[in-house]
Amino acid sequence: MLTFTGVVAAAGLIMAAAVSLFMRTVPSYVATGRSSLRGDEPGPSALLSLNSPEEILNATLVVSLVVLVLLVGAGAVLSWAISSRLLQPLTRINRAAQRAGSGDFSERIDLSGPRDELRDLADTFDAMLDRLHRTFDAHRRFAANASHELRTPLATTQTLLDVVLDDPDADAGAFRRVAERVRETNRRSVETVASLLALAAIGPRPLTMEEVRLDAVVREAIEAAGPELEARGIRIAVSLHNVAVAGEATLIRRAVSNLVLNAVRHNLEGGEVVVRVAVRDGTGELRIENTGPVIPADRVEDLLEPFARGAGRTGSAAESVRGHGLGLAIVSSVVEAHRGTLRLAPRPGGGLTVVLAVPVWASPAQNRNN
Repeated sequence: MLTFTGVVAAAGLIMAAAVSLFMRTVPSYVATGRSSLRGDEPGPSALLSLNSPEEILNATLVVSLVVLVLLVGAGAVLSWAISSRLLQPLTRINRAAQRAGSGDFSERIDLSGPRDELRDLADTFDAMLDRLHRTFDAHRRFAANASHELRTPLATTQTLLDVVLDDPDADAGAFRRVAERVRETNRRSVETVASLLALAAIGPRPLTMEEVRLDAVVREAIEAAGPELEARGIRIAVSLHNVAVAGEATLIRRAVSNLVLNAVRHNLEGGEVVVRVAVRDGTGELRIENTGPVIPADRVEDLLEPFARGAGRTGSAAESVRGHGLGLAIVSSVVEAHRGTLRLAPRPGGGLTVVLAVPVWASPAQNRNN
């Protein structure tokens, strides 16, 4: 505000100085007496009679200074009103940015008023804070869950070793049995770490997009799950249309494999799996339905969180169910990276319906035509 007022004052002083200089350098003409404006009758002079050019200069300076004071006052009031309108949102944005920098993402600008550039900036900043808040919350939950999941097998291994070492009658057979259990525990820990690395590798990065036959990928995943399907007596119904999608083949295969294995491992003995692949609304759609335990509707979205399963955290799930609770989290990350959609819905009789959709493949020639 002071800067704007100073500019107005400086401009006024420069104007007054210019007028004064002009009046000092141009010729002065002073009219005295009376003269007639019309006809022959005398009347008052058309010009004001002054005694000297200095009086004209002094009068001009006085009027200029008065006008300058009025202009500076009006400019100060106007600049205060404008700066208050402009700086208040910027001050709120700065306060929110400072709190975000300290790790507190609860501050929101929530700017009201006309839809202008400042309102758009504030809304964009609020949206960014919302995303950061969700991201950091997810990271905190992920770190806590990962620590729990990795600590549990280590504690189990420690207990097994302590028991056998504290037993003075333990023979070679006892040590062998403990070694086998430790090996199995470590194998699952390695699988968990591998899944964590896979989940981290899907982060924001450019994808190598190529044509991927979704129906072929699904067929491969079903064949790989064949032994588990047969061992548990699970029936599978398949309907695969020829569908080519745009994506990174490795990630698409991992997402499809996770969905198929999830439908098999979280199923009932002698249950059923239905798999369909088709084109819908410009996307390649994979739909998988499986029987299984009843899942409350308010728990479905939680299944996308790392280390979450239908029975709760992986640590509380039944030992007969294999997995680490990372399958659907990885699928969700893959779908998001491909700008697709992933929908989950509980089945009325138990089990889950999962629908994955990613954009269909458009050849370079088609892109040029479009």
